[in-house]
Amino acid sequence: MNGVPHGGAPAGGRYGEAVFPPERAGEGERIDYGALAYDGFSMARLRALGVGPGWNCLDVGAGTGTIARRLLDEAGVAGVLAVDRDVRFLPRRPGLDVLAADVTAPDFAPGTFRLVHARFVLMHLAERERLVSSLAELVAPGGVLVLSDAVDLTSDRTPDTPYTVAMRAMWQGLRATIGTDVSVVPTYPHLLHGAGLGRVAAEIHVPPLLPGSPISRFWAETWDRSRAAMLATGSVDDAAVDEAVRYLDSAACAALSAGMLTAWGWKPDDHSAR
Repeated sequence: MNGVPHGGAPAGGRYGEAVFPPERAGEGERIDYGALAYDGFSMARLRALGVGPGWNCLDVGAGTGTIARRLLDEAGVAGVLAVDRDVRFLPRRPGLDVLAADVTAPDFAPGTFRLVHARFVLMHLAERERLVSSLAELVAPGGVLVLSDAVDLTSDRTPDTPYTVAMRAMWQGLRATIGTDVSVVPTYPHLLHGAGLGRVAAEIHVPPLLPGSPISRFWAETWDRSRAAMLATGSVDDAAVDEAVRYLDSAACAALSAGMLTAWGWKPDDHSAR
C-alpha cells in the first residue's frame, strides 16, 4: 500500500517523498484505514482462489503488513515475503520475511511464488505493462498473480458535491505530482493475458461512504496529505478541501467511493490440478 517508487515520475518524484512520506506522523494509521476498508474483500478473493496451507506468497507494496499477517493467520499459508521500499511499518514475526526493495529495479528477482499479490501499487508506477510482465515472471507454474488498484467513480457524469470536487482534484494533483494514474486500471485483465497468464478474471468492490467509516477517514487523511498537490490544480482551495472533509462526516454525504478493481491470472502448468 505504500512506499513503492514511481519510475519516471513528474517533478514531485516518488510516492513517499513529496506526497505520503512515511515519516510523517499518522501515515501508518492512514494506510490502516484503507486496509480496514478493503482487507476483508481482498482476503475473501484470495481464499476463493484457493490460497491456503502450503502456499508461499509474495506481497508487493506490503504497507503495514495487514494482508501478509492475514495470509498467515487466516489462510494458513507456509510463508510470506513482504516487500516495500520503506519497511518501517512491517511487523517481524515467524513466517513473515521482510525485504526493503524497489520492485521497479531490473535486478528485483526474489524467486518464484505460488501467489504474487500487489494492491494499490501499480497505479503509482510507470511502465505498467512491463511491470505486470515482471510480476508474472515471479509466479510459479500453477500459481496466480493478483493485482488490485483504485478505479475512479467520480466521473464528469456524477453530480458536483464537496466530495466529488475534492476527489477529482486529488486524482489530478497526484497524477501531476507523482504520476498516479488510475485510468489504466481497467486494462489490467488485458495486461495479465498479455503477460501469458490464463483464466484471467476481474471484479470491483466499492465500500460505502458512511460517516466515521474507515474509507471516509482514509479519504480525509489522504486529502490532508495531498492537499498541496490538490491546491496546485487550481480546482480547489483550502476551504473546499475542508468542506469536503466535513461533508464526508455528515448526513448529507451521498456519493460513491473510489472502487478497488481486483484482477487475477494463473501461470499455466500442465501438471497442476488447477
